Amino acid sequence: IHTHSMNAQLATLLDPTETSEALRITHLEMLKGVGNHSYDSVLEVPIIDNRPSEDLLADQLNAAILKYPKCNAVLVRRHGLYAWGDSWEQAKAQCESFDYLFEAAVKMKGMGLDCGIAPVGGTYYVDDKKVEEEKEDVEMMNGGSNGSSPPPAKRQKVEAVAPAFNGSSATNNNDDLVCSDKTDVPIVPRDSKVLLLDIEGTTTSISFVKDVLFPYVLKNLEAFVGKMTDEDKKKTLAELIADVDALDENHAVKKMNPQHTIVDIVKALMGSDVKATGLKSLQGKMWKSGYASGELVGHIYSDFLPMLDWCKANDVKVCIYSSGSIGAQKLLFKHTEKGDITEYFGGRHFDTTSGSKKEAASYQTIAAALGVKPEEVIFVSDLEAEIYAARDAGVKAVVSVRPGNVPLSAETKKEFPIVRSLLQLCGDAN
Repeated sequence: IHTHSMNAQLATLLDPTETSEALRITHLEMLKGVGNHSYDSVLEVPIIDNRPSEDLLADQLNAAILKYPKCNAVLVRRHGLYAWGDSWEQAKAQCESFDYLFEAAVKMKGMGLDCGIAPVGGTYYVDDKKVEEEKEDVEMMNGGSNGSSPPPAKRQKVEAVAPAFNGSSATNNNDDLVCSDKTDVPIVPRDSKVLLLDIEGTTTSISFVKDVLFPYVLKNLEAFVGKMTDEDKKKTLAELIADVDALDENHAVKKMNPQHTIVDIVKALMGSDVKATGLKSLQGKMWKSGYASGELVGHIYSDFLPMLDWCKANDVKVCIYSSGSIGAQKLLFKHTEKGDITEYFGGRHFDTTSGSKKEAASYQTIAAALGVKPEEVIFVSDLEAEIYAARDAGVKAVVSVRPGNVPLSAETKKEFPIVRSLLQLCGDAN
């Protein structure tokens, strides 16, 4: 069966580089429907590149089938899917199962989850040793396993457990609900009424910033500068020179000794991933033009808007703290895929004018501006240096893990709570 399923096409684009040769999916029940796989198997669906006509796909298809013999399907990038079975009925059933899995993979990516990674917790794990011991016990009860006795009756597993969920006589587990361990995830509004969020790698994909916003600036820089007034050029250049002067003497940008032109300094600063006030101001002005023309559309993760609705309903203040300028923050959230969401923040935006995100004092400054104590604030970011600085300031720090974020150190995983969706922060106030 050959389909042009939208889910199949989008599944081939989960890797933004479009170089992956296979899509990995695991720990989903529908894996049983594609043949040769079970719930906890790792399904690898090969991906081949599209061609102008389908007959030109033959060599790639043949190579993919030989390399991934357990998979009864091949994805064609930006095109669709080929699936097969021993009969047309089986092929149809497997094609539908594949489509279900692709839809799940796409939606999981939007939630910040990786469909190719096993769950980090839950009840999916089976203790094989315990199962074997129980089987041996049953065989002993029935006279051994030499085939002389009839098959043992199915043994009912009996455990001493607390009453069922929400049972009227459920045991008191209030102690388990208290965030006492340093890696327990705090929830709003119970543990805090103020939520301070980073943008890149938390509310918005890093790839959007790195692969869309930054390239837009470099692509349009000369044309944008050419349209500036002499007064604006003079002011902008002075701000960029101040950015360079503020760097350490051994910084790579100073060693480059860029010419005192707007274009040269911007390229040097962006090439070294410098986050400075003057640079961010210019970038913000350029992005404003891009958003206004419709060339730029802000990305947000699919869990972000539901989290904002939860916070609004529960009187939790959501604030933004990003290295990007306040103007750039507002532009992104005003022109998202879901429309204008700036109303949720009530103007509570902070940038490097409040201090470096890697310094504890900055978080104390923000807490004071919000009229609360640092310990009353929950800060979420993907960058370790920011998380440690926030904790040093007394803030409840939480690590955001999204696809494409910088891998965390083992120490950080032991020291801080981790969320893979912002909805993990939402909970009952009682």
